[in-house]
Amino acid sequence: MGWYNKRLAKSIWVFHVSASPCNNCDIEILDLLTPKYDVERFGIKLVGSVRHADVLLLSGIINQKVAPKVKHLYEQAPRPIFVVGVGTCPSGGCCFNDSYNKVPVREEIIPINLYIPGCPPKPEAMIEGIVKLVEVLNG
Repeated sequence: MGWYNKRLAKSIWVFHVSASPCNNCDIEILDLLTPKYDVERFGIKLVGSVRHADVLLLSGIINQKVAPKVKHLYEQAPRPIFVVGVGTCPSGGCCFNDSYNKVPVREEIIPINLYIPGCPPKPEAMIEGIVKLVEVLNG
């Protein structure tokens, strides 16, 4: 796995999984691609296919309707794949925590390796979270 970690040090390809969010985190994720933050200069690139991704960026709660689709996307991703939960929804459910439609045990659907808290988290926090992930992987 050492070769994989060296590859991640140079570029990380990210696939965004939108699992029934309120779209606040999605707007901040798209803000990362603007010239102000320009995450592509760090080698972080948003890709259109999960089959090309190194990291899955998950936003929103996982409800009953999207749970099979999120699990299917996770299974399609090449291994090893790392999952980053963006916002408060993936970690604690936020205001949707007591919802009847929320999946009771998220870990049965998809494991999350890193949480970036905030509702919504700022782009700087997302960049810092991805950088910490790279540092952990490169050990």
